[in-house]
Amino acid sequence: MQLRFIGCGDAFGSGGRGNTCFHVTGERVNFLIDCGASSLPALKRQGIAPNDIELILITHFHGDHFGGLPFLLLDAQFSRRSRPLVVAGPEGIEARLAQMMEALFENSSRTKQRFELNLVTLLPETTFRLGEINVTPFPVVHGLSGGPFLAYRIEAEGRTVAYTADTEWTEALVPLGRDADLLIAEAYTFERQVKNHLSFKTLEARLADIQPRRLILTHMSDDMLDRRVPYETASDELIVNI
Repeated sequence: MQLRFIGCGDAFGSGGRGNTCFHVTGERVNFLIDCGASSLPALKRQGIAPNDIELILITHFHGDHFGGLPFLLLDAQFSRRSRPLVVAGPEGIEARLAQMMEALFENSSRTKQRFELNLVTLLPETTFRLGEINVTPFPVVHGLSGGPFLAYRIEAEGRTVAYTADTEWTEALVPLGRDADLLIAEAYTFERQVKNHLSFKTLEARLADIQPRRLILTHMSDDMLDRRVPYETASDELIVNI
């Protein structure tokens, strides 16, 4: 199984990086984790066919994680996509998607798709079977607007991928990432505490409790990008074999 960082930046494009979007493929899976505003052009630039994607998992409703979805859906409509697409995310995803579609492309939320679009609400600490993957959401802490906020533990093809999404430290991150083959964790700052976000030093202090088999840091601000750390860090177009 392979994961490609389509975009791994923060909301401000620190370091010139794209918004959050991870592409996971295997023998039986082809899905995205988040779909930030810059996702569609980044997918096409990296030679990935959006219409081959079968599932999109959304962690929360901030634009740098969710804002690319209207563009992807509009592209699917005009390129005559035929295969079904599942979009799964926190409670309220149907209303939030309709609101954003209307804000960006008037009347688009009422246009009948040429393909089957299924919206699935994911509830915390409940495992869902979506095609060939099992996904277990964990509640995380990222403020008041743009939620509910979910982190995901994903099992597919004998591998486990965990993603913290955007969050300050919460004990839910321990079972989320424990023994995962790959933990993708926010490290927004190096040690400075920013409300609703995770610092590298806070995460590092608890890694012994999580014990992921592999860790990659993402969603880094300029403060973090200027540092050297003894762990892997994400970059746009980075490909990881799991």
